[in-house]
Amino acid sequence: MHIQVNTDDNIEGRDAMTAGVEAVVTATLGQFSDHLTRVEVHINDENAGKSGQRDKRCMMEARPTHQKPVAVTHEAATVDEACAGAAKKLRSLLETHFGKLHAVKGAASIRDNEHR
Repeated sequence: MHIQVNTDDNIEGRDAMTAGVEAVVTATLGQFSDHLTRVEVHINDENAGKSGQRDKRCMMEARPTHQKPVAVTHEAATVDEACAGAAKKLRSLLETHFGKLHAVKGAASIRDNEHR
C-alpha cells in the first residue's frame, strides 16, 4: 500500500506532518494493506491561515485492487484531528466495502430468532 500525502500552500511543517499522517494511515488501515494499491491524502486549510473551529480538511481516497476508488472527508480544528477522523471514516467504509465482497449467501442473518 503506497501512501501519498498532498497539501495546499497554507499547511506548515509538511515533512513532519507527512510522517505523522503516514503513521496514522498505516496504523488505522494496515489491516487492508494487501487489498489497497494506494491511499491518497489531501489536506487543505479552508480559511487560508485564519483560525477557525473546523478549518482543516482532510480527504482520503483508497484505491482497492481492481476496484473503483472510495473516498471520505473530515473537517476539524487541527490537521491531526482531521486526518485521524478521515482515517477512521475510511476504515469503517472499507470494512463495509470488503465485508460485502466477501459475504456468503446463506450465512446467518442478524434477524435470526434462535437466541430467544
